[in-house]
Amino acid sequence: MDEQALRAAICAHGRSLFARGFSVGSAGNISARLPDGVLITPTNSCLGRLEPERISRLDRAWRHVSGDPPSKEVFMHRAFLEARPEAGAVVHLHSTHATAIACLAAPGETAPIPPLTPYFVMRVGRTLPVVPYFRPGDPAMEPAIAGAARGGAKAVLLANHGPVVCGRTLDEAVHAAEELEEAARLALLLRGAGARTLTPGQVEELLATFGG
Repeated sequence: MDEQALRAAICAHGRSLFARGFSVGSAGNISARLPDGVLITPTNSCLGRLEPERISRLDRAWRHVSGDPPSKEVFMHRAFLEARPEAGAVVHLHSTHATAIACLAAPGETAPIPPLTPYFVMRVGRTLPVVPYFRPGDPAMEPAIAGAARGGAKAVLLANHGPVVCGRTLDEAVHAAEELEEAARLALLLRGAGARTLTPGQVEELLATFGG
């Protein structure tokens, strides 16, 4: 996908996520890797009203080179994109149910959402580390996210904040973020009901077949 198409795709995904309540106001941000840098949604921008030409462009050293100033949470995206070279995009949302889990789970947990469905395992993976709370925009969060990513995580929950998810492509990252929100909703809906989860063997079969 060329840069102009990628800019348009970021805007289209942003509108869809916003329209369905995955982000509100100016919450959330999206990035996508370029051959010579990164595109990222601007600071204080609404995902529902993004304009392709105003998307921030950063060079390989993460310096702002064009477009509006980048999200103040650019370090979240850098943590995943530098720790996981195969990652091509990162999505950070304040989606309601995933954020609820991020408020309930203890920092340091690695599986706050049980493997209830195969698609959660296929798209999010085996682990979902809960990163300790940091003030929004605090760059001290970057090492914690990067450590989880280097440890194999494709997504993390920021305590009392929300999810950050990466994918090989923009579509894959968005789909994984959507699946994480659905899994969180199911986990809360079924909490205390003795729901059947996938067995360790079933999880391993999914990961061996589809990756994770």
